[in-house]
Amino acid sequence: MSTQAPEASHLTPVDSGEPDYVSLPHNLEVEQALLGAILVNNEAANRVSFLAQEHFFDPLHQRIFETALKLIERGQLALPATLKTYLDDDEGLREVGGPKYLARLAASATSVLHAEEYGRAIYDLAMRRALIQIGEETVDQASHADTELSATDQIENTEKALFTLAESGQTDQGFIPFARSINMAIEGIEAAYQRDGQLTGVATGMAQLDELLGGLHKSDLLILAGRPGMGKSSLATNVGFNAARKYIKAIQEGTDAAASGGAVVGFFSLEMSADQLATRMLSEQANIPSEKLRRGLLNADQFRDLARAAAELEEVPFYIDDTPALSISAIMSRARRLKRQHGLSLVVVDYLQLVRPSGRSNNDNRVQEISEITQGLKALAKTLDVPVLALSQLSRAVEQREDKRPLLSDLRESGSIEQDADVVMFVYREEYYHERREPEHGTPEHQTWQEKGERIRGIAEVIIGKQRHGPTGIARLHFNRETTKFGDLVDSARLPEQTF
Repeated sequence: MSTQAPEASHLTPVDSGEPDYVSLPHNLEVEQALLGAILVNNEAANRVSFLAQEHFFDPLHQRIFETALKLIERGQLALPATLKTYLDDDEGLREVGGPKYLARLAASATSVLHAEEYGRAIYDLAMRRALIQIGEETVDQASHADTELSATDQIENTEKALFTLAESGQTDQGFIPFARSINMAIEGIEAAYQRDGQLTGVATGMAQLDELLGGLHKSDLLILAGRPGMGKSSLATNVGFNAARKYIKAIQEGTDAAASGGAVVGFFSLEMSADQLATRMLSEQANIPSEKLRRGLLNADQFRDLARAAAELEEVPFYIDDTPALSISAIMSRARRLKRQHGLSLVVVDYLQLVRPSGRSNNDNRVQEISEITQGLKALAKTLDVPVLALSQLSRAVEQREDKRPLLSDLRESGSIEQDADVVMFVYREEYYHERREPEHGTPEHQTWQEKGERIRGIAEVIIGKQRHGPTGIARLHFNRETTKFGDLVDSARLPEQTF
């Protein structure tokens, strides 16, 4: 049976008298056929649950669709006779023949089997009209200078509008049959089984952390927070590089890159420039102190190690955007673009408080701005189906306590961050604070201080303060201050004593 729109020349499309309608994409016959199908068999409405009244081009069709849905939602029949009661005074309906028009709609109905296809056609035309509107608004904004809105701001506004339209254009959203959800879950379990039960997400490259998290899961927003000097940027860089290196290694070996726990990484560095970040990564991989790299104090062996590390780094799928003060809409737009162009399996944002909210802001309500940013990052994770790792600062309240291990309440603007995040982690190095509490030389206290310093040297903790999918706990890592590199803590005998 043909799915073409039925001949509807016997119907009189509503004429609004506005000549602009002719230039906008629409198909009145398809709208009439779908409305007729709903009036003949209300089941057709369930097949087009993604449609809203504004998706119809004709204002009368919008009102007929809205009224029909209201009746169906109340458990009543939506028929030409029942709709007549609610639309009797509708001026638009009178202009096309009154209740007879409803009867003509039902007479020209498409089959309920084709309702979804007709609905998608209406939806597509609505999206096209919205695109035209965005284009016209962009032209209008660009044609009129605005001292408060730069060209870059206009681009970001347009990107945001397009992103919102793309999100609303996902007509396949809605309820998912449980059988499909089960199949999706089984696929994840099977992937973990093939990795010997270790991971179901992107690998961090650090055994204890991977054991606690099970990897970085798709569609999750993970917050990595810490006070300055704790090494949160270094840890995020390490995680990103480890995942990118796993990905390229799997490609080179001809194995499944996704199943390897590797990832194509998009790193938004709002604080450091791309070359500073690259220098840090070179230091980590060549095992050469970054200070020596910056000053060029290298011997021949170190230079060879540096060249070897540089050659390896060139191969990994690690993309850096170091544009300062990016808005959340710009981050979302650029991440989507990177996924289209190169694929994308992990997004890192360094750091959250440097991201600007979309549109104009006077900073009157910073909590509201942070809420918009975290919600945007969570939406990005779900839309692209990738983990998003966002770094965050902690409040100074940590410094006022004797035990300086961070708590969830130490997050700046903690309400929105804690609420939107699937995982909240804190990086903590007791060594950092211990060095700043050195007693006077020659005292018994100094001897005790030195002994404790030896025990905790090079030890870092990643504290899992919140995790929707698993346990909280502490992963202990080794931290090399000279190269700012995190790794597995091999010598368990050097673990610090726990006093909490």
